[in-house]
Amino acid sequence: MTGPKAYLTYAGSVQVGAQSGIEECKHQFAWDRWNCPDSAVQLRGLKSATRETSFVHAISAAGVMYTLTRNCSLGDLDNCGCDVSKNGKIGGRGWLWGGCSDNVDFGERISKQYVDAQETGQDSRAAVNLHNNEAGRMAVRATMKRICRCHGMSESCSVQTCWTQLSNMRDIGNYLKMKHDQAQKLEIDKKRMRAGNSADNRGAIVDAVGSIAQTELIYLEDSPDYCRKNISLGLHGTEGRECLQHGDGLTQWERRSCRRLCHDCGLRVEERRTEVVSSCNCKFHWCCKVKCEDCSHVIVKHVCARRESGHGHAFRRRYRGPK
Repeated sequence: MTGPKAYLTYAGSVQVGAQSGIEECKHQFAWDRWNCPDSAVQLRGLKSATRETSFVHAISAAGVMYTLTRNCSLGDLDNCGCDVSKNGKIGGRGWLWGGCSDNVDFGERISKQYVDAQETGQDSRAAVNLHNNEAGRMAVRATMKRICRCHGMSESCSVQTCWTQLSNMRDIGNYLKMKHDQAQKLEIDKKRMRAGNSADNRGAIVDAVGSIAQTELIYLEDSPDYCRKNISLGLHGTEGRECLQHGDGLTQWERRSCRRLCHDCGLRVEERRTEVVSSCNCKFHWCCKVKCEDCSHVIVKHVCARRESGHGHAFRRRYRGPK
């Protein structure tokens, strides 16, 4: 399917997919200095090509591919369904392809048409963005699972039928967060760029991008100081951000959030207590009233706040990168 009808058919899934990618971005960076703010998630408005924007491009492309693939397999889209191209073929020792494999080829193809169309330039930033889009789509494939069902007498599992299935967006997000932490800065031959014409420039860019595996995220510019507020860059800084000090089930990254967001940014941790009143101990009285008591409990939050001045010495902020 092509043309205006195809655009309208898939536009809803593309929009939902892009939003799911952004929601995953906000989850992955909830306790980082850069926390995937709204100002950083509009692909058309991204002017920088930092390590963080590489993740935005990758997770957005992945989210679109994921949603299109899932909706295709569920039968929600016309002229699209399960991938049965390998059904009946031997997949490995003791198992055959069968069932309803998720149609990632379809999701990938439509994702490219929509997401990559955002890049109209031919400069290094456009090349980096397209590379990261593809890395996001490859993450969807890399995290897929093989699901199998046993066959045989008395469920002996002498033969298995298997198919491939999408992981959930959290698995894809975790995978791409690891790629973000390992992202590589693109080094372009500057002499070739200065001396050459536009064709030579494009060649230098293609060579530089092509030297890095397609599965890896790449960036052009070092990240700014996310501790500080910078209106021109749309950065809010970490002052006023909540951090976690106590709680069951916290990851090591979450437990260190106060140090990362507050102390290392030259801020202090301030405890804020809020009393919340809610209905409790409700009882039904015949007939026909419900009477409740008012119960109060205190919610404790920890936020980053400015240090109080006047202690006789200056405080030097410890900055340890854009985490």
